[in-house]
Amino acid sequence: MNSAKLVGIILIAAGALALVYGSFSYTKDTSAVKLGPLELTVKEKETVNVPVWAGVGAIVIGGLLLVMGGKKG
Repeated sequence: MNSAKLVGIILIAAGALALVYGSFSYTKDTSAVKLGPLELTVKEKETVNVPVWAGVGAIVIGGLLLVMGGKKG
């Protein structure tokens, strides 16, 4: 399996996950206050929305790489 087909499969999987879930969340630690030896940290939950067009585009591009990846020209 060449690298173009592998990237195509990864893009198709990522696009399908983007369409199914629509967003993902992560936790970010931030330093709020530093006062001498004391430090106050805050955990913030961030959510990133993945647009539908990005998921569909990843699937289409992955499919093209899968079909065209094996052709040498």
